[in-house]
Amino acid sequence: MYPPELVKPMREHLTAVGFEELHTTDAVKEVMGRTGTTLVVVNSVCGCAAANARPGAIMSLQNDKKPEHIVTVFAGVDREATDLARSFMIPFPPSSPSMALFKDGELVHMLERHHIEGRPAEMIAENLVDAYNEFC
Repeated sequence: MYPPELVKPMREHLTAVGFEELHTTDAVKEVMGRTGTTLVVVNSVCGCAAANARPGAIMSLQNDKKPEHIVTVFAGVDREATDLARSFMIPFPPSSPSMALFKDGELVHMLERHHIEGRPAEMIAENLVDAYNEFC
């Protein structure tokens, strides 16, 4: 577990633009039961989350079509909530950061760490926008 003061700015990077934080398994279950489209960002303390994942996710929301729900879990902090969120992402192995787009609770698009690491935020945003245009 990371100290709250360490992860606070990393959490706020997403919550400041409207991402809902999921701290508990009950919160994850509620979100995954929603109809419509949901983007789940598995947040992380790593450098690629700061430089690529969070900015890419934020940029992607400038699109006309976007998910109805945007949520985040924090790997290494909210362990049980993150584990449950990742269970909805099977068959993809756990990775952080990562991003998953769901439609009516069904996984329709996935970005794993290896799709994020070393790629600019603009490329990540473009990948997500393509998925939004198809599924949202």
